[in-house]
Amino acid sequence: QVQLVESGGGLVQPGGSLRLSCAASGSIGSVNVMGWYRQAPGKQRELVATIHNGGSTNYTDSVKGRFTISRDAAKNTVYLQMNSLSPEDTATYYCNQQTRIWSYWGKGTLVTVSS
Repeated sequence: QVQLVESGGGLVQPGGSLRLSCAASGSIGSVNVMGWYRQAPGKQRELVATIHNGGSTNYTDSVKGRFTISRDAAKNTVYLQMNSLSPEDTATYYCNQQTRIWSYWGKGTLVTVSS
C-alpha cells in the first residue's frame, strides 16, 4: 500500500523559511509528476508547484521567486523550499505524486506564518 508522508510544516514568522518533504512508502512505481498543493481555511485547494520527470517545474504566480520545488526521484521524495514566507502562505500543504495508473495524496502538513 502506497503512502505519502509529508514533514517539515510548522509555525514560522513572516519572512522566515521552511522546507517541506514528502516521501512515498510502498511500491509506487514510476512517478511522472510530483507536486505540492495547499488549502487555506475557507478556500479551495490550489496548485503551488509541480516538477515533471524531465525536471521541468511549474509554479503558481504568488510563490514564484520564493518557493523552489525539487525531487529525489530514486527515493520518490519531493521537497518544497519556502522562503520569504508571508501570512498569506498559511495553509495545509499537500503532496501529490502521479503515476500512469493513480494519483496519490498525502494527508497534509500545516504551515502557519504568524508573528
